[in-house]
Amino acid sequence: MTPPPSDDRGGPLLPHPATGVPFPSPVPPGSGWPGDPSPPSAPVARTPAEVAALAAAAGSPEQVQAHASVCRACPRLVAWREEVARTRRRAYAGEPYWGRPVPSLGESPRVLVVGLAPAAHGGNRTGRVFTGDRSGDWIIAALHAAGLASQPTSVHAADGLRLPGCRIVAPVRCAPPDNRPSTAERDTCARWLDAELRLAVAELRVVLALGGFAWASVLGAARRAGWRVPRPQPRFGHGAQAELLLPDGRAARLLGSYHVSQQNTSTGRLTAAMLQDVVSAAAALAEAGD
Repeated sequence: MTPPPSDDRGGPLLPHPATGVPFPSPVPPGSGWPGDPSPPSAPVARTPAEVAALAAAAGSPEQVQAHASVCRACPRLVAWREEVARTRRRAYAGEPYWGRPVPSLGESPRVLVVGLAPAAHGGNRTGRVFTGDRSGDWIIAALHAAGLASQPTSVHAADGLRLPGCRIVAPVRCAPPDNRPSTAERDTCARWLDAELRLAVAELRVVLALGGFAWASVLGAARRAGWRVPRPQPRFGHGAQAELLLPDGRAARLLGSYHVSQQNTSTGRLTAAMLQDVVSAAAALAEAGD
């Protein structure tokens, strides 16, 4: 049996499951992966200070994605995401893994959905947030039912999924070991979220936080952006709501939902009906604000 071709590091070149184009794992920027926002020349942040500078200078969502998707500022996360990409889960042994920070997904948002971090064999494999795993199945199906996604499934980055009026972001863009980013990793990556919020504010009506980590991340980013956050700080809970006042006087509504993690969905802590109620409420609030 002829072995697959290899890249210059000796790793195999494996075909993308949709396009058939061979890629190494991790995937180099600008090499043709579907939806890759980064050119080969994208500047690489290697320190928290460089993340802050690049995020603050970004003038468009596309520029945020191009810079964030090659970030190497957190050594532990870089090592983990790339190790997972090289070793791969047996079920995906014949596929290349993205193995880089995962870009946000969607369009200029009225509804901004905030998660936690990519899954090691989900977004870290497919190169798209909430894609290729059970968590993605849940949230994309709910968004589709609420009119915020063009299809009910999210399988790979070339499947044609669109999120009209909606955007999904992760406060931590690399897959962390045990799904637990450190405080320093959270704080470093928060600058990319700050840039996303700054560039989304013109049309933003609703922020949907999936889990307590996302809820706290949104409130922190809102304060740094000069939004008025209620005091005492609103507490997270499934179905919780809070009103955030933007610098121009408009109000944005923050909604909370339990995260669509397999731990929550398999135990019944979060049911499809519970998730749909909150997602549909977010869509209705965004429409009412027009």
